[in-house]
Amino acid sequence: MGEWRKCKLGDVAKFSYGTMPKKDKLDTGIYPTFSGYKYQYLYPEINCKKGDVIVVARGVGGTGDVKIVREDCYLTNLSIKIDFDNSIVDNKFFYYNYFLETLRYLDSGSAQSQITIADLSNEYFSLPSLEEQKAIAEVLSSFDDKIDLLHRQNNTLEELAQTLFRQWFVEEAGEGWEVGKLPDEFDFTMGLSPKGETFNEEKIGIPMYQGNADFEFRFPKNRVYTTDPKRYAEKFDTLVSVRAPVGAQNMAKEKCCIGRGVASFRYKKDSSFYTYTYFKMKSLMDEIKQFNDSGTVFGSINKTDFQEMEISIPPKDLVNKYQNEVKPLDDKVIQNTFQIKTLENMRDTLLPKLMGGEVRVKL
Repeated sequence: MGEWRKCKLGDVAKFSYGTMPKKDKLDTGIYPTFSGYKYQYLYPEINCKKGDVIVVARGVGGTGDVKIVREDCYLTNLSIKIDFDNSIVDNKFFYYNYFLETLRYLDSGSAQSQITIADLSNEYFSLPSLEEQKAIAEVLSSFDDKIDLLHRQNNTLEELAQTLFRQWFVEEAGEGWEVGKLPDEFDFTMGLSPKGETFNEEKIGIPMYQGNADFEFRFPKNRVYTTDPKRYAEKFDTLVSVRAPVGAQNMAKEKCCIGRGVASFRYKKDSSFYTYTYFKMKSLMDEIKQFNDSGTVFGSINKTDFQEMEISIPPKDLVNKYQNEVKPLDDKVIQNTFQIKTLENMRDTLLPKLMGGEVRVKL
């Protein structure tokens, strides 16, 4: 295998800014508009194709992030497209080169965070032969392809679980069902934050979740720990963000401390009914999210609000049926989510070793 060489980005690529679409054409076409952070709206043209490399050029957050376009889209002026000479640079290799360490250090530091084409043109990076670039990208892509497959499977399974809940407990709800309050069906705990000096990121103590900032798909990320937990959630309890913003939802993956931005919920009659609890709380989110407009500086929902929340209480045999039939689907989501995290950790451990030449792929 050959040696890696330093290369100036401007010598191997051309650059172009996206443009803002005309407002009268938004929501009229079939192609998503890519703002640099996410797809939004629809636009009847494309200026960016699947597999293209873009850099988020400016905006509220994410400046310097490098992305691979997942489907044909219209690129707005928040991003810069990089057109490589593909006889020299492989698109995916460049993407992975900045996957963990982005180009944010090129930020101009002006009032509005931004990166320019001139900044990118003068960036240097190291690359091996094109053959080795493609081999490295293939190894890393194999992780991402599996991760993407599991994410799509999870979305399908969650949609099915929600569809069944809506059909059985909303559309087919019986007129004689009991009407009660949320505490009639669920036990819940409002979080309480420990003192700041007990916080750490060295995994000392117990994981603590403060709210929406910690929530990801299904399970929160372990960002902060505390040595002095005040209130707990148990494994698989449903977690709900109760302030700024209200209504984000997750599930505890282990016993954890909940801060004042989180409440935990558990089915009163059987704590193992975490699937029913999760999707029942999900069905109440529209009502819960109304507390974002409570008139305070930051929206919030308190213990009394939950205690007074009216709900329909279905027959126990129907709850049992839902739990028994949908729990296997939900457990598959949980299993997939843990597997995703394992694959991400493996990829993120291997990536810098491949990019630094410490580990070489066999050609």
